[in-house]
Amino acid sequence: MTETRAAGDAPSPFDRFAASDVVDLIGEYPMAWITPRIADAGLPSLLPLLAETDGEGRLVALVGHMARRNPLHAALAADPRALILFTGPHGYVSPARVSDPDWGPTWNYAQLRIEADVRFVENGGDAALAQLLAAMERSEPTGWTTESLGARYRPMERAIIAFRAEAMRIEGRFKLGQDERPEMLRDILDRHPDAALTRWMRRFNADRV
Repeated sequence: MTETRAAGDAPSPFDRFAASDVVDLIGEYPMAWITPRIADAGLPSLLPLLAETDGEGRLVALVGHMARRNPLHAALAADPRALILFTGPHGYVSPARVSDPDWGPTWNYAQLRIEADVRFVENGGDAALAQLLAAMERSEPTGWTTESLGARYRPMERAIIAFRAEAMRIEGRFKLGQDERPEMLRDILDRHPDAALTRWMRRFNADRV
């Protein structure tokens, strides 16, 4: 797997990130667009994905499931290479948030572009559903299990197919205020209403705030 900082050669503070940033963004924002290498407008799909990491905490694969009748299933069965797009925290930053009248508005955001080879796992539906349920219920434990569906569960499970997408290339861009003057950065962090965005901004500017 090749990890890169961004498309293009120009260095930028927005292109520097750690393996933990990749994994944490996926954990917090698991819905991703999956697009096959050759696609018409009807093939890309939004699906929840979970990160699989190696012993050093680096992303090696993404795991998930989709409906067997999803056209994406047939497309990736024919050609497994896919582009997976994650959008993390993002938001407009108004000049009203800073004290400098000459400051211009901007949009802060985090994104990942992952090229992957998708392999379908027959008879993997139970494990995929259990893994997703465990991850999603971690923050809001209800005690719910698939057994609650009774006889309805098995037909639903048979209608999906699990997959594992091996990460071949990772590109990221984390535009989170690294280029702001310290006083402007502090203004934004103090005044912006999006707590998730400002939390990630603090993460990428830990040495300046």
